Amino acid sequence: MFNINDIKNGMTISYEGNIYLVLEFQHVKPGKGPAFIRIKLKNLRTKSTIDKTFNTNIKLEKAHIDKKKMQFLYSQGTDYQFMDLETFDQIGIEESVIKDLVKFLKEGLEVTIMFYQGEIIDIELPDKIEMEVTEADPGVKGNTAQSAGKNATLETGLVIEVPLFIEAGEKIIVNTKDGKYGGRA
Repeated sequence: MFNINDIKNGMTISYEGNIYLVLEFQHVKPGKGPAFIRIKLKNLRTKSTIDKTFNTNIKLEKAHIDKKKMQFLYSQGTDYQFMDLETFDQIGIEESVIKDLVKFLKEGLEVTIMFYQGEIIDIELPDKIEMEVTEADPGVKGNTAQSAGKNATLETGLVIEVPLFIEAGEKIIVNTKDGKYGGRA
């Protein structure tokens, strides 16, 4: 337990049976009435964000999150297999937990898996991943009225917009935060 006045961005708390990441907070001292704290929280299970207001005299419970470096091995249906890089133990994670991150998972990719009391609550990908272009639309000359780009399919099935000069077989960098082209590898 800790006093809410000691809250910081990036802290993980347990509140009303959920695990939250503190995205931002603000101490508010109105002209009349007691001070309060407004916090923007991200639910680590559902990935939704909420805004909460707390009195300054309450105590919250800190949620201890364990992080493990793991390597993605393969998928089988909706089950994704990862290997602990220290113990070589394997765990399976359901697609419902991974959600949108599936499109970035390729064999051998190292990720950080976050656990809360043994429960897998989130996966952190590297900021940038090298991927191979398996298919690229033909670049149409003169198609530069807008920013010149075309669709390309990557080895995981992810489709992103790339510059006209990128061809099938090339390796490119993909930003995992927004799923956009980040340059040639």
